[in-house]
Amino acid sequence: MTVVRVAVHLLLVVLGALTGAAGVLVHAAWFPGGLLLALLAAAGVFYGSLYATGVRTGVGASAAGWLVAVVLLTLSRPEGDLLVGGSAVSYAYLLGGMAVAVICATMVELPRPDATRARLGRLGT
Repeated sequence: MTVVRVAVHLLLVVLGALTGAAGVLVHAAWFPGGLLLALLAAAGVFYGSLYATGVRTGVGASAAGWLVAVVLLTLSRPEGDLLVGGSAVSYAYLLGGMAVAVICATMVELPRPDATRARLGRLGT
């Protein structure tokens, strides 16, 4: 791996963590709109990671950041505060985000532009 690739993957981890933290704050706010917004943001980051890197490790990096942020925000604090409770909406966000990450990670890789497949002219005219 090159230095640029490592830097891109670290950036994707941070972007995934920010998306996960924002989703935790929004998912229960305006049901069902907040849940859909949080899951669409996660899907956008995961698919964007695949598109930006062209390989599945990009999805894994952003999904790892998302999962770490969500798990850390799920833990209860000594004061008793919870950001992710035990409601059906919270479980839908957790399981839905993981499902979206798996779907994006198992997608077919994006085709690379190939100079030999370029159409240079018309035949038979």
